[in-house]
Amino acid sequence: MIKTSAKQRAFSWYASLMACVLVLALGFGLAVPPAYADVRKADVVYGLTVDSRGLSVAQCPSIDAEYALVMDSEGTVYFERNADSPTQIASITKIMTALVALESAPLDTLITTSSRAATVGESSASLLEGDTMTLEIALKALLLSSGNDAAIAIAENVGRLLYEQGGGDASGLSETEAEAVFLERMNGRAAELGCTDTVFENPHGLDDGIWQGDQHSCAADVAIMAQAAMKNEVFRTIVATPNETIEVTRADGTKASLYLESTDEMLKNGFEGACGIKTGFTALAGPSFAGAANRNGVEMYAIVIHSTSEAQRFTDAQTLLDWVFDHTTEYRLVNTSQTASSNAGGSSDEVPVLAEVAHTGWIDRTVKATVADPDQVIDIFDLNGNISQSVEYEELEGNVHAGDKIGTLTFKQRNNVMATVDLIAAEDVDAPDLLEGIGVWWDRLFRGFSGQPSVAENVLYNETPLVIDKANA
Repeated sequence: MIKTSAKQRAFSWYASLMACVLVLALGFGLAVPPAYADVRKADVVYGLTVDSRGLSVAQCPSIDAEYALVMDSEGTVYFERNADSPTQIASITKIMTALVALESAPLDTLITTSSRAATVGESSASLLEGDTMTLEIALKALLLSSGNDAAIAIAENVGRLLYEQGGGDASGLSETEAEAVFLERMNGRAAELGCTDTVFENPHGLDDGIWQGDQHSCAADVAIMAQAAMKNEVFRTIVATPNETIEVTRADGTKASLYLESTDEMLKNGFEGACGIKTGFTALAGPSFAGAANRNGVEMYAIVIHSTSEAQRFTDAQTLLDWVFDHTTEYRLVNTSQTASSNAGGSSDEVPVLAEVAHTGWIDRTVKATVADPDQVIDIFDLNGNISQSVEYEELEGNVHAGDKIGTLTFKQRNNVMATVDLIAAEDVDAPDLLEGIGVWWDRLFRGFSGQPSVAENVLYNETPLVIDKANA
């Protein structure tokens, strides 16, 4: 008899359901709409809904997943769909399993596979009862082939170590008790990271049969876990590996080689910048994926949960990642046609003049302002709107020398500060000497009677060009 896994049974159930729907629809002469990704008005782009931003369908990512989020390594969220809604996450759970193990035990910690671990079923690294390996090897079995056997083995062994670290005697601890210690740490660590709706009841993510319970998370919390795990170099190296052969020691002392192949298709299809991290599937979670890509030092995490097929989950993730990278552009901060010769730094150079700052010691004199780096650019997300600038000028009274700070420019996008730049003097301007000061005093006295200005005006020349949305260019 050929045994089928729960994953195979779930897909068979999906296929049977879809076939029934098709037969009924054809029988009643109804048109069957094709399955396709969509854009929803309630989807959130950079903190605001698609509807409130007035974005067109062409400007938004079209995906199938019911729950989704894209976040960069700094925590900036670019896209959300039901990101805070609780859902099962299947084997994506193993991100936290690996993170807790890495933070709790040395890589050479001995991991022994129990009968309970070896017989858990579903996705497996082909570990047998009595197999021993280092934690590093066990993590590869956990993350590359999504081994449920490795998940339980790690939880049991590291759980005992955590119990001992807490001052307990783990010699009499049962396997399930040791796993419970590990799960307590998983839940505690999730809370420490800022996860708001995550509960772990097992270390592998199965959620039916004997594993049915309250285990769940949400796309927003998964992104937080991914961000934390990807800061660990061992984790990063493992999840970026397409395949590897590991060696374990069998119960009889012989060595066995096990071939592990990553379940991450983005690594295999050559998606630009792909660097991990974890897939998942159960009937409740649906085909899911937490994927990462790094381009030019910018790392993004795309979380897609409950997509419509194993292939579609990768398409969804790639769509989200490409969308963010495509709408991330360089914005030049210095935009002025005014220039001047500056002797700042001891050499004479032609520099851009961003402003003229009034010298309060004089009635009609200003100091030309430039910046240290005229070519400075920042990365912006163009769908978030235009860049605005505000300026604060220093009060200039005494002698001003080229290179002195004489003001500050602040650049914002939708009230978020994107950059601050010091305005520096492009020239030397001395304060009035004694006789000149007397003349300025008399001049101001008479100007006061006639209502004329007693000091020059500050002038800002720098401009902020409109951000051109690429989808409408």
